Amino acid sequence: MRIGLLGGSFNPPHAGHLGIALRALHALQLDQVWLLVSPGNPLKIGRDMAPFSERLQLASELSDNPRILATAIEKRLGTRYAVDTVRQLRRRFPRVHFVWLMGTDVFAELPRWRSWKTFVHLLPIAVVPRPGSVASALHGASASFLRRFRLPPSRVVTLADQVPPAWAFLPGRQNDISATRLRLARGRAF
Repeated sequence: MRIGLLGGSFNPPHAGHLGIALRALHALQLDQVWLLVSPGNPLKIGRDMAPFSERLQLASELSDNPRILATAIEKRLGTRYAVDTVRQLRRRFPRVHFVWLMGTDVFAELPRWRSWKTFVHLLPIAVVPRPGSVASALHGASASFLRRFRLPPSRVVTLADQVPPAWAFLPGRQNDISATRLRLARGRAF
């Protein structure tokens, strides 16, 4: 089983999240993508956050594709940091090949994550373009640290089977939708 993990606040979930999930399903030949709805993103403390149950419900309504599943597993596991979540998932599902999915905006922030150098050794990472962050992400600290572990485009489909650290860039159409702009447009958490 090959499963992509797309973590986030999903405050609110939007077409950009769905685009990442669909691109990863196809390009990486995944069996499923799990939308890991965070009970509380440590990097977003203090921001307008809708209740967890609402964010989970909306994430579950994001797609009618049965291979894209919104999950409250981080809440059930009691984890707040991706490194802890992935460790727990690998223990619970030892035969699953997990791949972390993220946009270039998040890839650029990766050095701010708790134990990020440990995290990149736990599972392969797929990075999709986001407007305004591609160049900085692909030439930033994360990409520099992981330079020799980047898969060439011809081998992207094998990413889930790679021994980490391994990462790949999945080029394609950039979606400039953002949860922050959606919240501002609605004048509340969502």
